[in-house]
Amino acid sequence: MKGALLRYRIIAWVVGVLLLVLVLVAVPLKYVYGRPELAGLVGMVHGFLYMVYLLLTFDLARRAHWNLKRIALIALAGTVPFLSFVAERSVTRELRKVPQHV
Repeated sequence: MKGALLRYRIIAWVVGVLLLVLVLVAVPLKYVYGRPELAGLVGMVHGFLYMVYLLLTFDLARRAHWNLKRIALIALAGTVPFLSFVAERSVTRELRKVPQHV
């Protein structure tokens, strides 16, 4: 469980940071300054890593025995700016309370 949680935490932060770069930097560059290159690159990388985020979320969910609603909410957190950070903190706090998990 400890390894699954660590993998989830890392990917949640990476996906969250990339989403912020996409929304706060790349998209304004595309639409305000007519520079779509960064948006294309960051969007593609974020999309690929979001799929990795989903896989690692499902792996952690299986080990932690989460219900379907919890899995869906955590999975969607990677699509809303700042929410992946909140979800990661919540998941880590929850799983660290249970001694046999971490």
